[in-house]
Amino acid sequence: MRVTRGLPRGAAGRRRPRPRLRRAAVALVLAAAAAATALVLAGNSGGSTGRHALNPDEANRLAITRFRNYQAGGRAVTLTVPSTAGGLVVTGSIDYRVGIGYGVVRGSGRDTSSDGLIEWTSTTVLVHPLADAPSAAPVSPPASGWYGRPLTTSGSSLDSSLAIALGLGSDRPDNAELLPQNGAVRVGQDTVRGHRVDVMVGPRSSAAKGTSGTVRYWIGPDGTMYRVRAGVASESQPVVIDFDTQKYVAVRPLPGVSATP
Repeated sequence: MRVTRGLPRGAAGRRRPRPRLRRAAVALVLAAAAAATALVLAGNSGGSTGRHALNPDEANRLAITRFRNYQAGGRAVTLTVPSTAGGLVVTGSIDYRVGIGYGVVRGSGRDTSSDGLIEWTSTTVLVHPLADAPSAAPVSPPASGWYGRPLTTSGSSLDSSLAIALGLGSDRPDNAELLPQNGAVRVGQDTVRGHRVDVMVGPRSSAAKGTSGTVRYWIGPDGTMYRVRAGVASESQPVVIDFDTQKYVAVRPLPGVSATP
């Protein structure tokens, strides 16, 4: 009797695909490991949009953001001012080293009566009424036709907004160590005119005069300020201050105007 060693003829053929199955299983394991690694890396990249206390980098950027405006000399700004009468928009420039803002103010609804040119310091507002206000203020302010008055930080959403915007510059950085202790937090991420920014809420103790509640900052990776939103004591809606909305034009003080940086 002849004895055949090994497997039946059909068995060997049935076992041949097993190396392929093993290779497929290994590929799945490697893919899963790669996916897990990608998730870990994404989690460490700072892409989280949740609210958390400022880390050292975020605190440093918030501490220097007003100083960045001062270093730049001036910034182009657009102020969207809340008002029950229709709202105002101020488009212009602020010289943070001299402490003067200049631009054109345009309103909607009943607020069109405020249309015209405007120049302001921390203590004074000068207005030049215009029936048909331009979209941008002329580089050289008119020599006449201006009316001056003291700037007030209570009871006027326009004046409060002007004071807040002017206060967004400082000749020195804030104390980064004190910011988290005083309640500053990061609340998320956003994109402003193509710039990726972190959104931070400033400390309670440094809220600008004339504001109500907290001040929210949109800050870039190098500490550049791109947007600020602050509550105004006299209105239910906040003022929104956007930077670099147009080209910066150097501010020319009117005769007799003395700024208070």
